[in-house]
Amino acid sequence: MSDDEVRVGERAAEIEALLEQTYARTRDRFERERRVLSFDAYLDLVAREPSRAVRDAATYARDALDHFGRYEVARPTGLTHRYRLFDLDFGGDTAPTTGSRHDDRERLIGHEELQESFRRALEGFIREGRVNRMVMLHGPNGSAKSTFVACLMRGLEAYSRAAEGALYRFAWVFPKSPDQSGIGFSAAGGARSELESFALLPESRIAVKLTSELKDHPLLLLPRAERRELLARVLPGSAKVPAFLATGELSHKNRQIFEALLTDYRGDLRRVLSHVQVERFDISRRYRSGAVTIGPAHSVDASERQITADRSLSSLPASLSALTLFESYGPLVDGAGGIVEFSDLLKRPLDAWRYLLLAIEEGTVPLSFSTMTMNALLVASSNEFHLAAFREHHDYGSFRGRMLPIVVPYLRDYRQEQAIYDTQIAPNVSVRVAPHTTFVAALWAVLTRLRRPVAQAYEDGALGAIARTLTPLEKAELYADGTVPERLEHDEQLALRSGLSAVYAESLVGTSEGLLGASAREIRSVLLEVAADARATCLAPPAVLARLETLCAEGDYDFLRLDVDAGYHDARAFVEVVRERWLDRVDLELRTATGLVAEERYMDLFARYVTQVSHAVKGERWLNPVTQAFEDPDHELLRSVESTLEVTDPDEFRATVLGGLAAWAIDQPDRMAALPQTVDYRALFPRQLAKLEAAYFESHRAQIARVGRSMVAFISGEGARLEPADALAAERAWGQLEASGYDPESARIALTELLDARYV
Repeated sequence: MSDDEVRVGERAAEIEALLEQTYARTRDRFERERRVLSFDAYLDLVAREPSRAVRDAATYARDALDHFGRYEVARPTGLTHRYRLFDLDFGGDTAPTTGSRHDDRERLIGHEELQESFRRALEGFIREGRVNRMVMLHGPNGSAKSTFVACLMRGLEAYSRAAEGALYRFAWVFPKSPDQSGIGFSAAGGARSELESFALLPESRIAVKLTSELKDHPLLLLPRAERRELLARVLPGSAKVPAFLATGELSHKNRQIFEALLTDYRGDLRRVLSHVQVERFDISRRYRSGAVTIGPAHSVDASERQITADRSLSSLPASLSALTLFESYGPLVDGAGGIVEFSDLLKRPLDAWRYLLLAIEEGTVPLSFSTMTMNALLVASSNEFHLAAFREHHDYGSFRGRMLPIVVPYLRDYRQEQAIYDTQIAPNVSVRVAPHTTFVAALWAVLTRLRRPVAQAYEDGALGAIARTLTPLEKAELYADGTVPERLEHDEQLALRSGLSAVYAESLVGTSEGLLGASAREIRSVLLEVAADARATCLAPPAVLARLETLCAEGDYDFLRLDVDAGYHDARAFVEVVRERWLDRVDLELRTATGLVAEERYMDLFARYVTQVSHAVKGERWLNPVTQAFEDPDHELLRSVESTLEVTDPDEFRATVLGGLAAWAIDQPDRMAALPQTVDYRALFPRQLAKLEAAYFESHRAQIARVGRSMVAFISGEGARLEPADALAAERAWGQLEASGYDPESARIALTELLDARYV
């Protein structure tokens, strides 16, 4: 036997062993997950895990959120909670994990307020005992309404596969008679024990199996009074039984079968239930099982068709074959027991969904031959334009009380907005994405969504006056990381920082912020269009900004036609605002790369100044850590720093500095011993440090420009013409930029733009 034949044989043996393992694991998993049960076995399961067995759709969704957990997220407005389900993180760990790239693209970014609002809606339904309103997600186009529902559906899918999320329905099973000529059904049919169940019969012995397309709960097979008694015995005293179990009934088809069997067996319920096969099912959007999206094009959401005309059912016993059985079908039927999404509901003619008024109010949907009981979350979506038109409709009053509106605005934190493009665009374009490209796109998008604060809306008049002065860029940075403008006085900064929640809340009143502006969908199109340009060597900020300028000139969107209000809604001007912020970042990277204007240098200078002021005001000598000798305060250093800061009254300025330090020390007594090294000087003295930084930078401007131009030459392949010292400086600086994510082309573009704009 040749070596190739041996290898082929070994591979075949390995595959055979793998298949055997797969077969064994599948059988074990099937048994472990209790996929098929008799009715008695299901009752045992209910007795062991009653709370899981009696959940309606709202409770199930709430439990899914809790199952995957939540974690704290720090926002400038304070700590909030985020549900791991919307990260598509189904590991259940204590910290969020990174999923696959596919999952990362589809997760919901931001929108923690939306998640909490939805959670509160679920709690309301649970208290009511049923889903008595339709959740209406409304907001501008592209504000993540569909993403929210898609994440929720995927979370329910994952939860239904977990042991804690097991869902059960039942089917009717009719076995073949021993001679294979009919169904072992009647009281005289066969020698089987009356205590035996047909639920676990092999497929070869089953003549007919009638499924429950509405996923009727198995406990509905028990008479109502006995069902309530059972639930009262197994449930904790504080537990609330959902209405569909407390007062509900079987669907029409199942009721017909049940009564026919009960009649045939002369009231022997045990024999009736022996025909019940309880089976576990999983929620699946792909297979339309418990998770369905109904688009505006759908005209029929549920209907019925006769099944007793099917030839495969001709062997049913007389008591059943004499019945006219209908099965329900349609999106509402497929979504039973889970969630039904009405995408862009208000685009449908009102008459096409008027039935939902009764469905929501009474929990039932009238069909041609029966009435369907609803047990599903109903979630609709609409844009603001159609919702505004609907509010003018004469029937709106009838629907208003049956809808629970939840606003879904655009994101107003450009860091979250940037995360959308980082996950959805950067990995999926054929060219390299330059640093800060997604930042540029995100900041411009957020700026178009902001509106000017209204001072009269604040209870604190002083805070309202401060907020009124915020520029769009200042407001965007305030929302993103709590940065307050350095132009404000110290007490104004403190007031704005402590009142940030009020600023954020004010923007939600009246003409809500985030309902107009550029959508993430439109910005994605811009980025993809720029990346697809055959001339593009990389996706870089200048090309994106140029495309945004063209977008503004075209004026195709409503937000581009808004009246400018003190700088707000000025999309064209925002292009330049964003360009300057991008150049600020590149400038800082260049300064840091050169090593000439590192923040540590002027921060260290200010720290030494504070030390000398402390001793000079007290008239003390200080211990020089280098010489270990006590020396007089360095008055030359004091005068130099105060001259740079343009201090007119040194004594008053020094007293102010020490007063600020004293206030800081009182708030943080445990750090008194480390003063002044651990003080956040940037927060305490922002204006002074900004001046010191500017002066320090100005003294090194020429050197920075020289290194920058040398770097452009170096990465362009022209390093040979540089002086040795310039080439060495350029090489070192380029190493720093490369470590920051730049490639030669993106660095050349960024440095050229910066040098032309600020170093001419």
